Amino acid sequence: MKIRKLTAVGILMIVLGAIFLYRTELVTFYMNTFLNPNREASIDSSERNEYYTGANYFYVQSTNNFTPTSKQDLKNIYYTVLDSGLDDFTFYCDDNYKDCLKDIKDLSNDQITLSHINNFVHPFNSFKNIETEFDSLGKIVIHVEHTYSDDDIARINRKVDEILTTIPTTDTQEKIRAVHDYLIHSTRYDSERTDHNIVTYESDNAIGPLFQGYGICGGYTDAMAIFLTRFGLPNIKVASENHIWNLVQLNQQWYHLDVTWDDPITTSGIDTIEYSFFLIDASKLDEIDVDQHQHDFDPTVYEEATI
Repeated sequence: MKIRKLTAVGILMIVLGAIFLYRTELVTFYMNTFLNPNREASIDSSERNEYYTGANYFYVQSTNNFTPTSKQDLKNIYYTVLDSGLDDFTFYCDDNYKDCLKDIKDLSNDQITLSHINNFVHPFNSFKNIETEFDSLGKIVIHVEHTYSDDDIARINRKVDEILTTIPTTDTQEKIRAVHDYLIHSTRYDSERTDHNIVTYESDNAIGPLFQGYGICGGYTDAMAIFLTRFGLPNIKVASENHIWNLVQLNQQWYHLDVTWDDPITTSGIDTIEYSFFLIDASKLDEIDVDQHQHDFDPTVYEEATI
């Protein structure tokens, strides 16, 4: 009897030891099997809004794989969620991706990288604020607060329709030029905001230039991006440390377009329009920005802008 008791105790100790040794794997198995039986995340085409592009870039690519195994997979998921116009999205780490939670924590706290990803989506799908929740079992939830409300979007689209009726040309480059000129003629640079942090207008987004007559680089760029997309042109926003402008693809070639810098502030206060930054290639941008360094972007992020 004593031997049987010792044997039972021994077996129990072995079982408990095995449970302790493989506790992480056992908890994961339990959670995956019983509490989260369906961990396959997806985005149905019906969930995407009309501003979804599905475009692929050097830096980020549209994906249908929402079980990440690398940091690049995580960036692609963030990009795809934003590009789809979603407010919330839940996905799970791959069980074999050991650094997943560390990488998601790093990425969710990296506002520079998230802002870069934001520049590859339509302005209407861009975020004003983005938050990420995650737990120790690899469940990740992205929450997106968009820059533009539904009312904003409807209002802007009506304004774009109105402006386009005044552009008679069908030539693509001339249409871009007409919008470039319209934005410059109807907008003043919001120096009070940039120089004194006095916020009177929504000059950092398209509402400022299109409705209030004031803009900073973010406002000029968003407004132009909306028109470029209306023209059916692939385009992104390119950001340096303290500036942002458009990059648009025409005839398979990428061109820089900076409406802000073509709308200079003059000492006389007289409106002036320039074309120094109108549809120029990367080499021309380097040539004319050699002293100011306002267009020093990260080529590993915006590789299209170097071509």
